[in-house]
Amino acid sequence: MKSETSISRSVPDLSINTDDICNVILTAQLQSGEIPWCDGQKTDPWDHVEAAMGLSVGGYLPQARQALEWMAQNQNEDGSWFSAYMQGVPEDKTRDANMSCYIAVGVFHHYLITGDLSFLDHMWPTVSAAINFALGLQTPDGEIYWAISPKGKVDPMALLTGSSSIYMSLKCALAIAKTLGHKRPAWHSALNRLGDALRHKPHLFNITKSRFSMYWFYPILAGVLTGADAQARIDKYWKKYIIEERGVRCVHDEPWVTIAESSELTIALAAMGNLDLAKIVFSWIVDRRYDDGSYWCGFTCPDIIVWPEDKITWTNAVALMAADAIYSLTPAGQIFSHEFWQNLDFDTQP
Repeated sequence: MKSETSISRSVPDLSINTDDICNVILTAQLQSGEIPWCDGQKTDPWDHVEAAMGLSVGGYLPQARQALEWMAQNQNEDGSWFSAYMQGVPEDKTRDANMSCYIAVGVFHHYLITGDLSFLDHMWPTVSAAINFALGLQTPDGEIYWAISPKGKVDPMALLTGSSSIYMSLKCALAIAKTLGHKRPAWHSALNRLGDALRHKPHLFNITKSRFSMYWFYPILAGVLTGADAQARIDKYWKKYIIEERGVRCVHDEPWVTIAESSELTIALAAMGNLDLAKIVFSWIVDRRYDDGSYWCGFTCPDIIVWPEDKITWTNAVALMAADAIYSLTPAGQIFSHEFWQNLDFDTQP
């Protein structure tokens, strides 16, 4: 059942229905609140939180809250989560910094929609512990190592996409802290050092992941790059990752467009304030849906073969978030907006 404080059922100017899209997530969600990729597949903490954010946008607030509660209930003592679960049982005991601290984005996103201070306060210990876990992997140069192996060994590798996502998580954690009256100067310092590393020390980050389009737009989506720097990055790699009138390649060397990456680029463009281009990109993928209204995962070009055929929870969630970023369906549509963060009275720029 939808919350009485739910948002609009349909997206203006677009033939998509939020209930149809959310139904894919709700169907996959387990009684515990856990949201796997799709029926019978694994759950990872990052995509679980993303799916919960989709439910929040769609107005399914109790179900989104249950998903966030699942995170609190399954958090490790050190503030992390394992990288993969099957029905609550850990499958991959790698502890990933980015996967762990994304809870801050999900909780702040939920708060922007609901204004529920009591739930924000309830989730604060979970968010705080998660951020402290991630920052325990930060080096003096500012980058954050990506994970601790199942055997307890730190993997001394930093990823630009993952670290950009951590940057976003830190901003949200600081916003939560400010809202609740907690001071976290160490987090603020860590944010500035991470931002400096991402902007000015590219040699610190493993470039083997640069074939993925997220490498291109995540520094923009997360607000690491803004203004002219963001526009320059968009221009530099546009032809490398874009198939015109189709969408965003998952990797630059394969003709495979994915709905998730196309939606995330839409969010990044909207975050910059380029709503016209964001609407164009979103229009390329808005009708790539099954008969039940849910989104494909991806498709090949030029033959438009749907692959894989799974109905992915987090893909549908981020498509809703892209619509929210463009059309302001909820107050959380601004969460990635560069202007939104610039207007907050804690400094997120060096």
